Amino acid sequence: MTQGSDSVPITRDDAPWLGAALAAGLLAVVVYLATNPYPAYGAGLYLEIADTIAANGYAPPAEISGYTADGVPFAYPPLQFFLLAVLLDLGADPVALAQFVPSVGVLAALVPVYLLARDYAGSRPAGAAAGVAVALNPQLLQWHVSAGGLVRAFAFCYALLAIYAGYHAFAHGSRRALAVGALAFGATVLTHPTYSLFVVVTYLLLWAVRDPSLVGLLRGAAVGFGGAVVASPWLLWVTSTHGIDVLTGAAGTHGGVGGGLATIGFSATLLPLLGAAYLLWVRREWFLAAWALAAELLFAQPRFAFTVGSVVAGVAAVDVARRLPALDGRVSLPSLGSVDRREVAAAACLLLASVAGGTYLAHEMTLTGDPSSPEFLDGADVEAMAWAESETRPDATFVVLGDAAEWFPALADRTILVGPWGVEWYGPEAYETQLETFENVSRCDGADCVEREMATVDADPDYVYLPKGSYTVRGHPEVTFGSLERSFAASADWERAYENDGVVVFRAVA
Repeated sequence: MTQGSDSVPITRDDAPWLGAALAAGLLAVVVYLATNPYPAYGAGLYLEIADTIAANGYAPPAEISGYTADGVPFAYPPLQFFLLAVLLDLGADPVALAQFVPSVGVLAALVPVYLLARDYAGSRPAGAAAGVAVALNPQLLQWHVSAGGLVRAFAFCYALLAIYAGYHAFAHGSRRALAVGALAFGATVLTHPTYSLFVVVTYLLLWAVRDPSLVGLLRGAAVGFGGAVVASPWLLWVTSTHGIDVLTGAAGTHGGVGGGLATIGFSATLLPLLGAAYLLWVRREWFLAAWALAAELLFAQPRFAFTVGSVVAGVAAVDVARRLPALDGRVSLPSLGSVDRREVAAAACLLLASVAGGTYLAHEMTLTGDPSSPEFLDGADVEAMAWAESETRPDATFVVLGDAAEWFPALADRTILVGPWGVEWYGPEAYETQLETFENVSRCDGADCVEREMATVDADPDYVYLPKGSYTVRGHPEVTFGSLERSFAASADWERAYENDGVVVFRAVA
């Protein structure tokens, strides 16, 4: 049933359907944790930022050291970093935080997904279907349950809450929804810029389709202004500290606005458009069609198209079920009494989807080279970084090959000279240069190649950190068969300083 603007968002009747969505999310989290003894992807820069904030007495630092010789500006939206700083100050282990905290955001985000689809379709099974689709989508999990979910999973949750509130603000004129929307949008702005843009685009579409009036425009503007007020202390600080150029420079990296055009050939992202086309044809559902198209075209990251697609799928599934005569009527079930046939069919489909989705995730996350949740570090990396912290000078510099480099400054407290992390704040050219050098040097098969690539960014490290066996470069698997290690060992310019089963570190002789 559609919830009105003044009703309680969640009632006892929602429990089994919201529970189904949360159960699917919990299943995904358990599969991820069971198949990933270390966090997937990287969060070293995030944790280094949080550690620097805590060490700075919770005043925002101007720059974060350790990433490139010059460090990188602290211009990231700060909300999650301050929360992480508190947890680090309380003694939490940084790797454990990256492993477990994103799951909280993943599960929390399923609540506004459920509420939005439920209220839009006027159907609790629709909300559950959307929640299950979000919970078990590998593309969404890839960026939210992994280490980067320390920021992204919570940005996702705040953004969806803002969109849910926006739907009620435009559909019912709810003042409470306006207040919730403003706070949630402010939290999104203080967490991640791309998710903030997702909220802005959605609000513009809600206004254009649901309430294209001056009053509707003022409602949307009230949410935007309220969010800006919430985020204003950070916006004023970052522009006064770094200038507006730092924000405009970063906007040209990571795909930028309109980057979806480059990924539209990825066939799975077209499925939301098919569902939206069905709803447009049978129900003249203009908002979901426009929302799906905007998510497809404006964002290089498919996760936004799949998020919209999950809501579309829930609404479309219920519409189809309502048109099937075979599902009319009620059926008597033991201990449940008389139950609507459509609810029984929906529950069975959700159960089947959860089992199938969980099985697929378990299969994908145990594949060699795990395409959805590759680990950037392992026990050998943790040991090697502990050695670097205790046995090298505090001002020692490193070039680290492979994705473990992202974790190195956070766990070893030493500087890496090559890597793109945080360099986007210097603009697209600096970012692309560091990214290309990192990728090239990480795929070298000899000392000469490494030295040549390091020279492109004037990197002259005290140590070079080499992975042994399999490792990843930007999440893609690589394998070294020992030629790189043998090349460094044969060079008169390098000497072996440390080695364990998975890492060898060479020291520059001169």
